[in-house]
Amino acid sequence: MKIILLLLTWVRSPRYEGSVDALVDSACREAEIYLNAGLDSVMLENMHDVPYVQPRNQGPEVVAALTKIASAVKSVLPQNLPVGIQVLAGANKEALAVGYACGLDFTRAEGFVFSHIGDEGTFDACAGELLRYRRNLGAQDILVLTDIKKKHSSHAITADLDVNEVAKAAEFFLSDGVIITGTATGDPPNAQQVKDVKKSVSIPVLVGSGVTTENVGDFMTADALIVGSHFKSEGLWSNSICKERTMRFMEKVNNLRSR
Repeated sequence: MKIILLLLTWVRSPRYEGSVDALVDSACREAEIYLNAGLDSVMLENMHDVPYVQPRNQGPEVVAALTKIASAVKSVLPQNLPVGIQVLAGANKEALAVGYACGLDFTRAEGFVFSHIGDEGTFDACAGELLRYRRNLGAQDILVLTDIKKKHSSHAITADLDVNEVAKAAEFFLSDGVIITGTATGDPPNAQQVKDVKKSVSIPVLVGSGVTTENVGDFMTADALIVGSHFKSEGLWSNSICKERTMRFMEKVNNLRSR
């Protein structure tokens, strides 16, 4: 079981008034904090860029800025430490492009199979188009990890499909790993549901929200845990990193691993 740190950043959202260079400095400082804490991997995400927009409404400055930030983060971390990226909202091809340019190891993709309604509008399945794009880039070594019944979304249109069925469909459509979440940022999924999905597919199963020091033991059967909010002051995703919370979490995880 691996721990993937969620490294949050801005680009040019309505509330941000800084510079790209300031973002680079901040991201590199945070990456080094997490490296020293013993995290297994780092993932970059522009989560501060609320309100999110879909790719068709996203300017090229987002990809340009994230490429600069990701390249800098990659340079301050050991070459063997996996680094990934997600570009909100649903900008999966853009994430692959950044990953290709910066030598990243994985992306997190929304809307891989089936359709859903997110905060930003309707998302349709993208697996065929996305994986053909990866092939055309010659970037087959970049893993595409895919959200299943993604948080902050309505799934009424696929209410007749349970999480196991959607996970199996993602596997059939060549996902490199499926991500199970709660209903919102900071909310954990049902632990039994994670175990059930593990039995349903042969690809890696990740937990993508709500993991804390208190409940991490419930999710040790997952292949990886993506942790963001819990490492921030008061457990709020928009706050700054709390080194003490991070160290307590990793101490708990390492104790569980040693059993």
